[in-house]
Amino acid sequence: MPEQLPSGFESLATSRAYFTQESMLAVETRKRKLFIGLPRETSLQENRLGLTPEAVQHLVSAGHEVVMEAGAGEPSKYADHAYSEAGAQIAYSTEEVYKADVLLKVAPPTLEEIELLHPGQTLISALQMGSMTPEYIAALSRKKINAIGFELMKDPSGARPVVRAMSEIAGSTVMLVAAEYLARSNEGKGIILGGITGVPPSQVVILGAGTVAEYAARAATGLGAEVKVFDNHLYKLRRLKHNLGMQLYTSTLDTFALSQQIRRADVVIGALAVEDGRIPYMVPEEMVATMSSGSVIIDVSIDQGGCFETSEMTSHSNPVFRKYDVVHYCVPNIASRVPRTATNALSNIFTPILQEISQHGGINEVLFTNEHFRSGVYIYRGSLTNAMIAKKFNLRYKELGLLIAVRN
Repeated sequence: MPEQLPSGFESLATSRAYFTQESMLAVETRKRKLFIGLPRETSLQENRLGLTPEAVQHLVSAGHEVVMEAGAGEPSKYADHAYSEAGAQIAYSTEEVYKADVLLKVAPPTLEEIELLHPGQTLISALQMGSMTPEYIAALSRKKINAIGFELMKDPSGARPVVRAMSEIAGSTVMLVAAEYLARSNEGKGIILGGITGVPPSQVVILGAGTVAEYAARAATGLGAEVKVFDNHLYKLRRLKHNLGMQLYTSTLDTFALSQQIRRADVVIGALAVEDGRIPYMVPEEMVATMSSGSVIIDVSIDQGGCFETSEMTSHSNPVFRKYDVVHYCVPNIASRVPRTATNALSNIFTPILQEISQHGGINEVLFTNEHFRSGVYIYRGSLTNAMIAKKFNLRYKELGLLIAVRN
């Protein structure tokens, strides 16, 4: 029979009053209040904005300060009142907005706007390598700012979220554009994009097999068009077929096969990705000349030089021209055609990024800890850190990782 414990020990062992309790310690927080500026875009082609009123309300409720230039949301059909109700300050001068610590723009600042920047400021905007010059880089560097190209930023999966989102919009939009210019009302062929019972479907050729091509092909096949996709990367063609979940005519950029399909095409979409700073293939003028009257070319890659020899950059106000009686749509910023959708997409990306900057205690700390965010930095405290820009303009650059390690 087991030995009985003395009554005193028994009460000690069973009493909850003598159990050790957790000690509540203060949790160190590095959260930092951000002062975010949303200037009005001055670029002719730019109608988008970085944050929606809902995103501004979320950031303001988290303790951040947002200042927006009056009228900045108008191109996206957002009124100043919506932003002021969300908690943003409405500024009536550009200079006041440029006092913010974090400046969120869509188009890169002009040389005049660069003069308004101040040392230590963080600029988040597009990079637009095609229009960049050594003088522009020098002007940014003199300001001793941190400059981040949002199209270079990556997410944890390694994808570029801004590029992906804008490509999805462009891919879906180009087929709407094509349908518009095929119509008789725009002196097109007078045919429907797609097909109906008893009538042969329209012919769509897509150059490239990336995100733009995927969404353009999905829209075209959904309407009943016959789609053919060309790309020199077989893995991209294979991925495209898998993502669409259907059998699709695909081919490498074989000159003979491509010329035959372009000659028969009603719509040709140029969406080839840039490789080593250039478009890997260009459709010669002779090939365009074989297309039937009223056919439509949409060159999504025009901002990087274009896929067609006949392409010339156009604008949203004057989007098309004709050559060999083929309609050419060569607007470089197609997502700005639907700016409210694009603003919502950008806001969904930038809001978590701004929150992360705050939670880590500022831009320097988030750069030190987040390699995906770090991939977008091309100027850090006035020093050029992007090897691609340095190579293009034969400039010196410094490794960002070394700069951060030394200065932190």
